[in-house]
Amino acid sequence: MTSKTKLPTYKFYINGEWRESSSGQTIDIESPYLTETLGKIQSISQDEVDEVIRSAHAAQKKWAEVSLQDRAKYLYKWADELINMQDEIADTIMKEVGKGANDAKKEVVRTADFIRYTVEEALHMHGESMMGDSFPGGSKSKIAIINRVPRGVVLAISPFNYPVNLSAAKLAPALMAGNAVVFKPATQGAISGIKMIEALDKAGLPKGLLGLVTGRGSVIGDYLVEHKGINMISFTGGTKTGVHLAKKATMVPLVLELGGKDPGIVRDDADLQEAAKHIISGAFSYSGQRCTAIKRVLVHERVADELVSLLKEQIETLSVGSPEENSVIVPLINNKSADFVQGLLDDAIEKGATVVTGNRREGNLIYPTLLDHVTGEMQVAWEEPFGPILPIIRVTSDEEAIRIANESEFGLQASIFTKDINRAFAIAKRIEAGSVQINGRTERGPDHFPFIGVKGSGMGAQGIRKSLESMTHEKVTVLNIVEE
Repeated sequence: MTSKTKLPTYKFYINGEWRESSSGQTIDIESPYLTETLGKIQSISQDEVDEVIRSAHAAQKKWAEVSLQDRAKYLYKWADELINMQDEIADTIMKEVGKGANDAKKEVVRTADFIRYTVEEALHMHGESMMGDSFPGGSKSKIAIINRVPRGVVLAISPFNYPVNLSAAKLAPALMAGNAVVFKPATQGAISGIKMIEALDKAGLPKGLLGLVTGRGSVIGDYLVEHKGINMISFTGGTKTGVHLAKKATMVPLVLELGGKDPGIVRDDADLQEAAKHIISGAFSYSGQRCTAIKRVLVHERVADELVSLLKEQIETLSVGSPEENSVIVPLINNKSADFVQGLLDDAIEKGATVVTGNRREGNLIYPTLLDHVTGEMQVAWEEPFGPILPIIRVTSDEEAIRIANESEFGLQASIFTKDINRAFAIAKRIEAGSVQINGRTERGPDHFPFIGVKGSGMGAQGIRKSLESMTHEKVTVLNIVEE
């Protein structure tokens, strides 16, 4: 970028207006693969956070009275506007977080589908009633009417890797359920989030109902989380940050989607060609920058050599380079992330792991790497790399695979590859994870499936219906019938 080019400065969104911060401070957003700054975002003040939350509360009281059908009209329009802007938004995602051009466009289309399905799901959720005399000694004269009501103002904090889809996965259920939202996108990903809110603004959403805040975590991070005006928090990001957030958010309902160390368990009776295909896709798409990426393979020693050979062959055909060329392996989000991945590789090699292929680096681009003979003494056996490296841990039995899988601090997903469906279910039952895939890669979705993390991978459940439920609470009204 030449010095003559004026960088775009993106505003934050408050009470239906795009505004520059009174702080006068901005944050530069660098592209992970272009040697240039894409633009500047606002670094807002705590006073501006207060104003956003005040506006949200005022708007939410009115929004809660709006019918589901009328709320639906705004969200359907939002989905339409996203499709109208899909090329612009996809280009922003690609440049800002380094996601392949085709995948970036798919993310926008998937988001529009998500919003529409959320509307339909909300329209078909119904309250229930209970009769008093169904409990021993209860009275026929009592009827409980149970409805779901909005929580109030939801704080939505999203990650860099799906800056539109995982943001809308919080915003759409929150709004459809009758809440207002304070949306804090990941700093790297904020421009994509801003573009998404531009589409929502075009839909004519009532002022104040959605506030978009950007800034330095040291200034507004804890301040947002601890703010008395926040009634529920939905966060997707790293486990360390999630644990910190949970400690700060005293008595505020939380849904946390955190990290993973998802194992791919390969039994000795597995279809190895099929297993290899799913493992490669699961481990290396978007350079492994997915919480649901397969991050270690626990393979029976009888078939380990053959599987490693198949994986090596397929890894060496993966395209490496620019997201503009739809490469599978693209530069990681920043140099710090690449340094961390390289550190895991160096530690494993020093402790005796075998590099089957890879271990090549150019800046923040790490070539796809397969490590064999990984043991429990190596950091890569337990740490989440968020990069394109795949450790192979050889096991002697299903029992050993289950033990190693469950020793992890994480419990997001797992994959089991086997031709024995009974064994698959027996193993799945014992794996400590929110979801277990049988003969398929670990992945989120379809988006209406429950998405759950246990242990260090999170708390609460997502997935469209689950999100609508978590962003509301039940309220009971008891009707006492006067009998004549």
